[in-house]
Amino acid sequence: MIYDMFADRALAGACLTRDEARSVLESPDEDLLHVLAAAYRVRRQYWGNRVRLHFLLNAQSGLCPEDCHYCTQSSVSTSEIEKYPMLARDKILAAAGRAAALKAGTFCLVISGRSPGERVFGKVLDAVRDIRSQYDLKVCACLGLLSTEQTLRLKDAGVETVNHNLNTSANFHGEVCTTHTFDDRVATVEHVKAAGIKTCSGGIIGMGESDDDVIDLAMSLRELDVRSVPVNFLLPLDGTPFAERRLLDPRRCLRVLALYRFLLPSQEIRIAGGREAHLRSLQPLGLYPANSIFIGDYLTSRGQPASADYAMIRDAGFVLETPDGEPFDVPERVEVEYPRAPLAIPSV
Repeated sequence: MIYDMFADRALAGACLTRDEARSVLESPDEDLLHVLAAAYRVRRQYWGNRVRLHFLLNAQSGLCPEDCHYCTQSSVSTSEIEKYPMLARDKILAAAGRAAALKAGTFCLVISGRSPGERVFGKVLDAVRDIRSQYDLKVCACLGLLSTEQTLRLKDAGVETVNHNLNTSANFHGEVCTTHTFDDRVATVEHVKAAGIKTCSGGIIGMGESDDDVIDLAMSLRELDVRSVPVNFLLPLDGTPFAERRLLDPRRCLRVLALYRFLLPSQEIRIAGGREAHLRSLQPLGLYPANSIFIGDYLTSRGQPASADYAMIRDAGFVLETPDGEPFDVPERVEVEYPRAPLAIPSV
């Protein structure tokens, strides 16, 4: 089928045309398994049957001056979430310990806000050094807009990856946020890349964007040579301007993931926020184009229990990956208690 040709093109380093990309998003249901099989050929070439686990910590919550319409922590949100300044170092280290116990390879340290001030930034650097000295974890920092000087200091502290999502296409960005520009976000990704830190940037699907916006976002990530791509699916949470958006059909989500594998063949593609609510019973199929997930909760919303993630990975025939990229079998059971995020997974 034509999807096999797309896989061949991706493996050869060629880029799909816009019409070819649209054909993936518009593919009929009877072709869906063919689409996933072709995407898996590409995924397996670069990632085998390994799944990377990431663990998120919301280390500073709420009180953000930005007006991102999807976010419960933004200045325009009335969502009932916890709001707190930067967590104490012992709480951050305790969370890193939970990440290690859950077999995560990467600990994602996230703070709310437009850009960190020097006092908070210094605390982040100290926390990163402590985590790296005590645990076999890679650290990803998500801190908002960053300067070149800040990214260099993060690298010196031991940060391996910096996340800063483009979120959507340049064309649709104004419908999502007005307090900073798409170019502001691109600049931070470029600063990260220039510092020699691994780039992590993705987007949010389901905010009302068009198919062309979905494609344009992937093309922007490809042009920036982003190495880790979280694909979020919008959680329309109460109190946010996007609260009335509808959940996506899980088959739509699978087509987006497959398209991103064709357009971003060698990148780590992570099914991020909204996985449980949007993919629902089809979550295991998402692992055929994607090779990474978050385990545990998200920033302000809950994920499914870690035991369910382990079972999903194991039952689908995948294995986990150490921080060094070595495969290991999914544990039968891991008993780790962790504080739950305040907001439940939205239902259909």
